[in-house]
Amino acid sequence: MDKQADLKRIADLRAAIEYHNNRYYQQDSPEISDAEYDQLMRELQTLEDHYPEAYSASSPTQRIGSAPLTKFAPFEHPSTMFSMANSFSNKEIMDFDNRIKRMAGVSHISYVVEPKLDGLAVNLIYEDGIFKRGATRGDGTTGEDVTQNLKTISSLPLKMTPSSKHPVPAFIEIRGEVYIEKKVFHKLNLRRLDKGDEPFANPRNAAAGSLRQLDSKITARRPLKIFLYGIGKASPDINFSTHWEALQILLDWGFPVSQHIEQVHDIEACINYFERISILRDDLPYEIDGVVIKVDPLDLQKILGNVSRSPRWALACKFPAAQAITVVKNIDIQVGRTGILTPVAIMEPVNVGGVMVSRATLHNEDEVLKKDVRIGDTVVIQRAGDVIPEVVRVVPERRPVDAKNFKMPLNCPECGSDIVRYEGEAAHRCVNISCPAQLKEHIRHFASRSAMDIEGLGEKVSAQLFDARLIDDPADLYFLAKEQIVALDRQAEKSAQNLIDAIAKSKNPPLDKFVYALGIRHVGERTAKLLEDHFGSIDLLMSAQHDELTAINEIGPEIAASIVDFFHEQKNINVMNKFIKAGVRPRAREVQTNARLKGKSFVFTGTMESMGRNEAKTIVENLGGMVHSSVTKKTTYVVTGRDPGSKLDKAKSSGIQMISETEFLKLIGR
Repeated sequence: MDKQADLKRIADLRAAIEYHNNRYYQQDSPEISDAEYDQLMRELQTLEDHYPEAYSASSPTQRIGSAPLTKFAPFEHPSTMFSMANSFSNKEIMDFDNRIKRMAGVSHISYVVEPKLDGLAVNLIYEDGIFKRGATRGDGTTGEDVTQNLKTISSLPLKMTPSSKHPVPAFIEIRGEVYIEKKVFHKLNLRRLDKGDEPFANPRNAAAGSLRQLDSKITARRPLKIFLYGIGKASPDINFSTHWEALQILLDWGFPVSQHIEQVHDIEACINYFERISILRDDLPYEIDGVVIKVDPLDLQKILGNVSRSPRWALACKFPAAQAITVVKNIDIQVGRTGILTPVAIMEPVNVGGVMVSRATLHNEDEVLKKDVRIGDTVVIQRAGDVIPEVVRVVPERRPVDAKNFKMPLNCPECGSDIVRYEGEAAHRCVNISCPAQLKEHIRHFASRSAMDIEGLGEKVSAQLFDARLIDDPADLYFLAKEQIVALDRQAEKSAQNLIDAIAKSKNPPLDKFVYALGIRHVGERTAKLLEDHFGSIDLLMSAQHDELTAINEIGPEIAASIVDFFHEQKNINVMNKFIKAGVRPRAREVQTNARLKGKSFVFTGTMESMGRNEAKTIVENLGGMVHSSVTKKTTYVVTGRDPGSKLDKAKSSGIQMISETEFLKLIGR
């Protein structure tokens, strides 16, 4: 193996997976299939296992989902909400059974098997039987408080039903999955199309988008449903011995639990269940993308424990992707925000898993050549994970004699500029920063949830504004008049006013959100946050030099050069001046007057007993300090919790001061 190439691949995979986590968990708009995502994650896990020195607590393999959206109040889960490891074959299911038998030292294990709903995981808090709060899973430790929206779900009890067998506890966490039925999903999309809105890609996105509405009245108009599947922390403890018994307790308390969940007595029965449910799948009123296998005895679950992001005692068994055969009529080029050209197969429309598909991404020229896809070919396509269509393979025996080879154009199909391919990259790029296709995507990115979060300014409206020559860049948004928007197709007075109000509301964004929204190459959400922490104002960032940027932990020469180049480009300088003229004033994170930790850098390792990692990070930052994921010579303290990891060894060998959780609490004044 080439170690340097592998380490670079690890960094690239981490960045790509974090990007796709954001698209899936925060924007409810995935760009790749579940199968492709799982493949990236598996490759990263394999490389990290081979190079333990590359360990990072911030790696996607150590995380569960994505950070909660800032427009909702954060909710720290009393106990961690894990995600599950995936399997894709009977052999992997059998390996799972053999592995946990070996770890637990037993020869036989009983299981509970259940359909894997394709919805949004939530955590519900009940106190004395009354529903108090609810949140999305988020990153597993901190989610988004969506209590008011959850209350609109008619099947969710706001009050637990008393049971003579099982008294209602004073406090309990109950885990579930919010979903939307297939028929409701199709009706919802028809209404959206009638209004000129973009349809949801799938029921999971529809459920997530509905639950994340700021106005709970909108959520109430979308008939969401919920199934409950587990119990987290409870006080006082509930005396039951198996997961199956826990599900029966939930039923006694009046909670909806899937009728298709079964208790089975060996792994062969699990595989049989998987095969039966795969046949039943299309007849279910809701979407599922597999089944979940859970060890039934709770004492055995405790013995097996958890790894970084998933329990050892559970396994998600994914269905093969829904596939169909069709013909490639053409291969078009799509130009993205960063100028990357993506070949897209235009196909004879075909029904794939209940959805009519006529376009499928081919990713890049190398992928087209590898699969040898030609115009006129018959191809197998799939909606892996029931999301993004992709070409699986060509059916060579059906290839016509006049099938045409694909060739990447030399010039951008949108603006005619030169196309380049940088050394070491698979992507071809348009180098014209004024390319209309790039500008449209740039404006859409600027307004997106994880950036400026301008509600109502999606892909369609952004394109309308640009095509009507009302805007040339994001700063022009702040000079729009309601009358200009009303003149556009399908834009009424009320929607125009709502958009104007949403744009005005975005004038004082957090600095890191504004920096991310600018679309600087290589600057994602994490880097934007680092820049906010270091500079504190957009003016200081704009004048930063290369050496000052590379002095920041996690920012290397390539990122630094990209930032400096961006703010020295005259076109960008003009846009920044327009932002100032429009009254856009990004605000830095507020640091408490008592900045007792100013200039100090912290790294956490192990489990904190008194607070979650996110809460500790917020406290440090509010007191002027910084939190990093890895130990460097600039680290001031390594805070050691229960079961510390390899960062403790690195701190010892580097002479970094190590402090206990108790010492940390004293340091922050707790």
